[in-house]
Amino acid sequence: MSPQDDIKLLRINYLRGPNIWTYRAVLEVWLDLGTLEDFPSNDLPGFNDRLVALLPALVEHHCGVGERGGFIQRLLEGTWSGHVLEHVVIELLNLSDMPTGFGQTRSTTQRGVYRMVFRARDEQVARTALAEGHRLLMAAINGTPYGPADVQAAVEKIRAKVDDCYLGPSTASIVAAATDRRIPHIRLNDGNLVQLGYGASQRRIWTAETDLTSAIAEGIAHDKDLTKSLLATCGVPVPEGQIVATPEEAWEAAEDIGLPVVVKPSDGNHGRGVSLDLKTRAEIEAAFVVAARHGSEVMVERFVRGHEHRLLVVGGRVVAAARGEAAWVTGDGSATVVQLVDAQLNTDPRRGVGEDFPLGRINAASDGAVILDLQRQGLAPDSVPAVGREVLIQRNGNVAIDCTDAVHPEVDHVVSLAARVVGLDIAGVDVVAQDISRPLHEQGGAIVEVNAGPGLLMHLKPAEGAPRPVGRAICDHLFPHNADADAGTDGRIPIVGIAGSGGNYRVARLVAWLLHLSGRHTGLACQAGLFLDQRCVDASDCANWEAGQRLLINRAVQAAVFENGADTILRTGLPYDKCQVGVVTDLGGAQGLAEFDITEDDQMFKVMRSQVDVVLPGGAAVLNATDPRIAGMAELCDGEVIFYSIDPKAPAIVSHCAQGGRALFIRQDQVVLATGASEAFLPGLGKLGAWRERRGLTEDALLAAIGAAWALGISLNLIGAGMEAFETTPKTAGSAE
Repeated sequence: MSPQDDIKLLRINYLRGPNIWTYRAVLEVWLDLGTLEDFPSNDLPGFNDRLVALLPALVEHHCGVGERGGFIQRLLEGTWSGHVLEHVVIELLNLSDMPTGFGQTRSTTQRGVYRMVFRARDEQVARTALAEGHRLLMAAINGTPYGPADVQAAVEKIRAKVDDCYLGPSTASIVAAATDRRIPHIRLNDGNLVQLGYGASQRRIWTAETDLTSAIAEGIAHDKDLTKSLLATCGVPVPEGQIVATPEEAWEAAEDIGLPVVVKPSDGNHGRGVSLDLKTRAEIEAAFVVAARHGSEVMVERFVRGHEHRLLVVGGRVVAAARGEAAWVTGDGSATVVQLVDAQLNTDPRRGVGEDFPLGRINAASDGAVILDLQRQGLAPDSVPAVGREVLIQRNGNVAIDCTDAVHPEVDHVVSLAARVVGLDIAGVDVVAQDISRPLHEQGGAIVEVNAGPGLLMHLKPAEGAPRPVGRAICDHLFPHNADADAGTDGRIPIVGIAGSGGNYRVARLVAWLLHLSGRHTGLACQAGLFLDQRCVDASDCANWEAGQRLLINRAVQAAVFENGADTILRTGLPYDKCQVGVVTDLGGAQGLAEFDITEDDQMFKVMRSQVDVVLPGGAAVLNATDPRIAGMAELCDGEVIFYSIDPKAPAIVSHCAQGGRALFIRQDQVVLATGASEAFLPGLGKLGAWRERRGLTEDALLAAIGAAWALGISLNLIGAGMEAFETTPKTAGSAE
């Protein structure tokens, strides 16, 4: 069989928000199979065997069959290459520690052209996985050289992109905890700055720092001498110490304090430049040189005998603790210290470079503290220790053994007090003690440092012991569980999404106006522009994902209204993950969507239902009952449904009210609000004829806006009065009241 031409990737589109495929971000790829359209997998000689040999874990893919081996069954029965590419990409992501379970492939109206999507937490990672998956698939189809080493190289390339682009493990643990609580998040930069929640209800994190972390407290924690002074004043046990400027002063301070001592940077971190248990002038002066490289000043302090511990304090309580241990190697009479370290310590899979490893890799040839400890043992990095000789490599910096359950209540109290004295909401407190299960004063233990922005990996992936849910603790600190608390403890603000064809900006403006009158600082993104509290700050078309994000990031916004056309949903997805109220007005607009393979209004159901799919369980969908197709979306809504129609006898309204549901319609030229059999005219609005003449708005737009306001719980009197006072011409930024 002659080689097949490459599958063409016609178009790649990253859908950032909820879309026609799923609630989460996906990469959508338009594929042209070319001649492969005539060759399903069972008609490609040797293809299935080659593919499964390269990716044996494909047997775990259930596919549409719904059980282990389902995808293999589809391969044997015959499936098309676009579907196979979907599973290849998903498996490469799984192998790259970016597990992905969602993917779909669907044909289009054009022969051989398919739309393939897969879950994509990060666009660049997804694009890399797609490129590597495409290369692997074509090699398997054509039988060109491609083996396990090539698979591993592809996986490493994807992992490298994950390291470059995705959140670090500490930040990711907090975001995952927020996701478990259905708190939305927005990544604010290419690093670890993340917003949890929307608008005025948001909190921000940067790794283990939050917007509640005081800059003054960080400054105090950065100055170790000042920290110790404040802690000592409040009765927290700390080792006495002095700031020194020269090696000679370091020795003088050591004599004053009493040997042995510790020499360390006054503002260092991660244990860099710290030398322990120094007993001679030569050791102390050499340690000064090492410490000076890692900080602005050098500190000499009393050496506290015991194990190094790191206790994590979140919101005034200890939530995790880890113990350190010294690192040793054993001589064999032939290998140098550097070689022994690489063979006996750095081969530990728990060690490595970066945040993914609980223990750091040791560079015995260049680490000043390691070299100093070797010198104290009469050795150098290139020395060859005798057979059986135990050589101390590191005294500290290996804190990764969980001991949370052993922490004594008195130690918990003292450590929490230390964090409060410094003023940190999240702190990593370093404690030296022989036994963390005993009070510090009984054993001469002490707190040696209080750190802002502590690393979490030692608690998430301890070298020994159980992982601790520190991400959840930080999330709960930022968003306390309190049923009696004000709205916003889930990070959400009232969001109204309005989906339909052109003209919905009028509905959006009406809803935003009513929210504004209810006392909320309201943002609006629609075709007419971007509005903040009724002032237009951007007059361009803002019915898109980017403009929507601008509202959700704005800390002043207490409620937000979005106009969502089909183009927005198909091109970028919705700008929010969930909403309190979702309105669907019509299913028009198909004539402008040919590029998405949509040409008929009936196809719009799948597009516009995306707005209903994201309504929160405590929210409501406001649906145009005049169109039976829109009325049929009611069964897709997780919350309440409110129908509206000009016709009070619309079948959906009659049936809905008979079941006790809410609806609104027009009778006697007035708006009627019905809840079950109970009906009432909207107070304050009066006859619609005069209102229509002054406002130039349709009755459908009026009903949709009133329905949304009713769903939001805005008082009926305010709704009626607000409709009367509504002006169709918006204010521009800076205009007079």
